Amino acid sequence: MARQQERARRTRSAIIGSAAVEFGKSGYTAASLNRILEGSHATKGAMYFHFDSKEDLARAVMDTALERYAATTERWMARTELNPLEILHGMIDEIALRFETDVIVQAEFRLIIEPDFYPDVQHGGGQVWGKAAFVLASRAKDAGLLRDNVDPAKFTRNLAAVLAGQRYMADLLSERADIRDRFEEAYELVLEAMASPEWLATWRESGWQTKASPEDLG
Repeated sequence: MARQQERARRTRSAIIGSAAVEFGKSGYTAASLNRILEGSHATKGAMYFHFDSKEDLARAVMDTALERYAATTERWMARTELNPLEILHGMIDEIALRFETDVIVQAEFRLIIEPDFYPDVQHGGGQVWGKAAFVLASRAKDAGLLRDNVDPAKFTRNLAAVLAGQRYMADLLSERADIRDRFEEAYELVLEAMASPEWLATWRESGWQTKASPEDLG
């Protein structure tokens, strides 16, 4: 029984992985179930044992991406030895690393900007890391790391907007390999406008102390 369960788990995971590649490449409407099956080496019967439809499969890809966003945010939120803005830098860098290398996260971004899944934007990966970013911005404000006229919600909104724009442009220009630099530049731009002069002076002298590692992605 345990062996059968493990085989079923692996089959399901293989189908989700293949679906992510197909959705990321072709989008939802043009995605081919036959290509998904070829990539996963699963039978049609196995696919329909685990998933009711192409939409059900797409939502499984999105749910898996949310789990990975949650793993990233939880890991960085636990880094209590760092100041909030440093933690947020590490979190953003790891998200960028996932956009570079993780087909599941790449597919989730492609799916939520398609009409079939517009409502899911409110519950997508951006919301997962956005909530953590708001908490960190609130901590930064309490610690005097942000300017007096900046509130955490304003900080988070602007940061989310510039990162989403950079993510979209990286895809549009086929420059996904540069997305970590793009995200860091965007984050630093927001900080130049909203961080306290005292924090900025210290940061300019010491630079960032943290970076994401591929080993963290699992």
